[in-house]
Amino acid sequence: MSERLSHWSDLPEHLVFWNGMLRNPRSVGALAPSSPYLARHMVREVRRGSRTVELGPGTGAFTGEIVARVGPDGRVLAVDIDAEFCKRVRLAWPQIDCVCASAETLPALAAQRGMSPVDHIVSGLPFASLPAETTRLILDAVCETLRPGGTFTTFQYVHSYPLPPAVAFRRNLTALLGSPPDLDLVVRNVPPAFVLTWHRAQ
Repeated sequence: MSERLSHWSDLPEHLVFWNGMLRNPRSVGALAPSSPYLARHMVREVRRGSRTVELGPGTGAFTGEIVARVGPDGRVLAVDIDAEFCKRVRLAWPQIDCVCASAETLPALAAQRGMSPVDHIVSGLPFASLPAETTRLILDAVCETLRPGGTFTTFQYVHSYPLPPAVAFRRNLTALLGSPPDLDLVVRNVPPAFVLTWHRAQ
C-alpha cells in the first residue's frame, strides 16, 4: 500500500464506510454508502444562506450536497459520534463545523455557536437500530433546536419502512413537529429508500 493510501482519511469511501461499521455496527445502520441520488433528495429543502445541521454525516455522502446548497453565506454544523468519520469530514470540508458528539447534545452545540434556532436538520442516523431511549432524546433535541417552519429530513429503507420501530419513529416525530412528513421514494440507492421530510408547524 502506498504512503498516501496508508492514511485512513484517503481510503475510498466504501472502505471508510465498512471500517466505521466494524468499529461501531449499531451507529452505522446503512448497508452501503448512500448514492448521489439519495443525497440530492435528502437536501432538497436546504436553502441558500440557511443555518443547517447534519446529524450523522458518516463518510460525507450528504455533506457536500449540503455545503453546495447553503452557499458561502450559510452555516453548517455536522455532528457525529464517530471520531474517524469527523476527521474525514473536517479534511474534506474545512469550511464547516464538525463536532464529535452525540446528537442528543444538539441544543447546546447549536446555542454555543449562535445557530439557534436552525433552519434545516438533515439526518443520516440509523434510528431503527438505536435504543428507543436514545431515539427519544435525539428527537427531543431536534424539537428544541428546529425553528417553526424549519425542516427535518431523514430516510428509511424500503424493507424497514413498515417495521414497528420505523412506524413508531414516524408517529412520534409527527406528534412532536405537528405535521406529517412528505414522502419521496428513491429507487437508485442500495437498498431503495424513502426520504421523509417534516415541516415543523408554525
